[in-house]
Amino acid sequence: MAAVVLADCIPLRADRRLAVTRDVTLVMAGALLTAAAAQVEISLGFTPVPITGQTFAVLLVGAGFGCRRGAASQLLYVALGAIGLPFYAGGDGGWTAATGSTAGYLVGFVAAAAAVGWLAERRQDRRVDTSIPAMLAGTAVIYLFGLVWLAHSLEVDATTAVEYGLTPFLIGDAIKLAVAGVLLPAAWRIAS
Repeated sequence: MAAVVLADCIPLRADRRLAVTRDVTLVMAGALLTAAAAQVEISLGFTPVPITGQTFAVLLVGAGFGCRRGAASQLLYVALGAIGLPFYAGGDGGWTAATGSTAGYLVGFVAAAAAVGWLAERRQDRRVDTSIPAMLAGTAVIYLFGLVWLAHSLEVDATTAVEYGLTPFLIGDAIKLAVAGVLLPAAWRIAS
């Protein structure tokens, strides 16, 4: 009897190790994808918030990896940048960059990946027409955190924060959102 129970447990442990290895690999890959996307940067001059590919990576990772792995990948991204790796926009990194005027967007990345991942786990990402609302929700989460911190950090009113941190990015985010929605089926095949 004990041998049967032990034999039944061994495959579970091997399966669990494989699952943990896969999760860790996906979390690291999501953080690295976001770091790579951050290097696609266009500075606007009038705002400390640059145009980057980060939001694209956050939405894709959240939807493709699910709530926990998506949020963990973005938390790892933020942490690695905060300790000084050149992971943030334009190769920036360190504590000052992590807590600067764009810190709210970084926190928003974690929350957005979790939110989009949660929606994806409820099958809101399997088709383009259902993934767009999930992506919009994730984008709104990023902006919510980003704008609140931007207004606080720059000591500006809400209207100015929107002018600096939202309005210039709407067209680009619509394009990123559409591309991420099209790529979701492939992301799920990789993550599943």
